Amino acid sequence: MTVAPRRAADVPTWDEQADVVVVGFGAAGAAAAFEAASSGAETLVLERAGAAGGAAAMSDGFVYLGGGTPEQREAGFPDSVDNMKTFLKAACGPAPDHAKIDLYCERSLEHREWLLARGVRFLGTVLPDANGTSPVDGEGLMFTGGENAYPFDEIAAPAPRGHVVQGDRPGGARLMDALTAAALDAGARASFDTVAEALVTDDDGRVAGVVAARYGEEITVRARTGVVLTAGGFISNPDMVEQYAPAVHVTALRLGTEGDDGRGIRMAEAVGARIKRMDAIECALPFNAPRSLVHGILVNRLGQRFVNEDTYMGRVGQTALVHQGGHAYLIVDEAHYAPNWLNVPATWVCETAAELESEIGLPPGSLTTTLDYFNAHAADGNDPLFHKRAPVLTPLTPPLAAFDLRADKFFYAPFTLGGLHTQPDGAVLDLDGEPIPGLFAAGRTTSGVAAQGYCSGLSLGDSTLFGRLAGLSAAGVKA
Repeated sequence: MTVAPRRAADVPTWDEQADVVVVGFGAAGAAAAFEAASSGAETLVLERAGAAGGAAAMSDGFVYLGGGTPEQREAGFPDSVDNMKTFLKAACGPAPDHAKIDLYCERSLEHREWLLARGVRFLGTVLPDANGTSPVDGEGLMFTGGENAYPFDEIAAPAPRGHVVQGDRPGGARLMDALTAAALDAGARASFDTVAEALVTDDDGRVAGVVAARYGEEITVRARTGVVLTAGGFISNPDMVEQYAPAVHVTALRLGTEGDDGRGIRMAEAVGARIKRMDAIECALPFNAPRSLVHGILVNRLGQRFVNEDTYMGRVGQTALVHQGGHAYLIVDEAHYAPNWLNVPATWVCETAAELESEIGLPPGSLTTTLDYFNAHAADGNDPLFHKRAPVLTPLTPPLAAFDLRADKFFYAPFTLGGLHTQPDGAVLDLDGEPIPGLFAAGRTTSGVAAQGYCSGLSLGDSTLFGRLAGLSAAGVKA
């Protein structure tokens, strides 16, 4: 994959021209194209696939919104912009991007209105018996970042912010239907089966266009005012994963499309762009359904607990993969046992903790000690180590079962969070921290609101809001 830039002086003729050229027709690209076209800029979207959608179309369709949305109020959960900021700065750290988080929260209510105006619909219902993994019919809001679990429930007032896109599942496809139609109706043109390969720069370093391949033939596309890179992350690029996020190599499943090959990031790097948080990943570990399984405890290869089991499954997965090397086991008792929602049964069933730790291959006495300590405190309604909460904090009574949640045995679902370092308005920064003229980016091609932490729905919310701002900036309109 050659991404070296082309000099504009070496382009004899332009095959296509537009004011704004958007690379990628996922959530960020659709939002950018809509705003650019609506501002009056001639807008062209280059999409490598045969249709719009990208990874967003494959998602469950959570959009992370808060600050007191009508849906939150209807469901009986008060929220405020400051409360949302406090939570996200704790959950998306360490060293969160304060400028992006502040703007994201301050624009959340307005961005919800923007989505509704594009035809997206939400509901103000929280179903108490839902499993907390994928949305079900009638569910409108979900806790999608551990807002109601330790330590975040002590830092900010818990409020569900995962707004579920309504319509047929997956909700991400419904969202992309709406955003794609909005962009095209606003006047944006789309060139499908067109793979961006390199940027074109003027002699003064300004990004002036894109070199692409359409049906295998090279074309050059001039961008009169700006190029917006919304080409996804790099989870499908083994070399980049090896270089920046090697923990992912032990997982069989990757969340993304073949288009998440890092091409947009590398094209920008080739013209001097700065990258940020390339080691950051999100990784869901969907162990927590049915909900009864959360009564169990998660232990590592030493038979020790390492996280509160009632928190967000993405936080559990990230902790298990990055900090425990992908070694985890879920221990449950007979009273709370059920096959996992993915129809995965327990791997081991034993009459005692000593027998179970032997079957698993844990250090002798490790699981027994862990269970004795956990049970003694759980009987008093206390979890001094990880602060698991009632009603799922209960002693575990033999016989016991264990699920093998090691990364080479179970379903870990990672994707990358790092990318280009951008300003909130979408401008891509160079190695000196200055904007590269004519170059903008949004979505998973950039390092967005999430740093080392994540909440389900942030990618769709971050991509669409900052995609909008990048599209306006590329069109020369103040975002």
